[in-house]
Amino acid sequence: MSWTSTERYRIRPAPGGLALVQEILNTRAIPPYGEDVLAGGGTGVRWLRDVTDAWAEEQGWPGPSGEPRAGDLERVRALRERLAALVTGEAEPVRAPTDVSLRPGLDEEGRVALVPAGSPGEWLEGAVWAQVLLAQADGTWQRLKLCREPACRSAFYDRSRNNSAVWHDVRRCGNAANLRASRARRKQRAAEAPAGE
Repeated sequence: MSWTSTERYRIRPAPGGLALVQEILNTRAIPPYGEDVLAGGGTGVRWLRDVTDAWAEEQGWPGPSGEPRAGDLERVRALRERLAALVTGEAEPVRAPTDVSLRPGLDEEGRVALVPAGSPGEWLEGAVWAQVLLAQADGTWQRLKLCREPACRSAFYDRSRNNSAVWHDVRRCGNAANLRASRARRKQRAAEAPAGE
């Protein structure tokens, strides 16, 4: 399956269902890679239709009902923000359940699957929350991260042995952060140096 939003950042997709979560997070605009995929109606609707159709086919599920509706893109943008807060550990507890439909189903191996239903926006939100739940249960959720570089914040899957990666690309984002830190240290030393030295 092609994850166009993630691949435009030259990032390997996360394994399994976390790739779907990563794809939504990577729809944000991050210069110089691209614009916000969900900002424009035509682009956003096309992305939503492509992602839901491809994910339904890959999972062997029935796809969403109907074409994307007016509120579907707004729903997916709100989902993207909630996911970003969840990934960074800044999410507020939500006592009221999210209004999505998930129906139990069985896959070819007889395992229970949570199958989403509804309009494309509802369907995608249901599919994403099911994948978050599965990733939290199998221990892979903590490996999905947002790049620590403030100008980037792309979503990546930490494949390091000790789960310690903080940048999606060490050469690009890591070097930028290290250069800023070095300049700040030099500036601090210059400010602390006695006059006349």
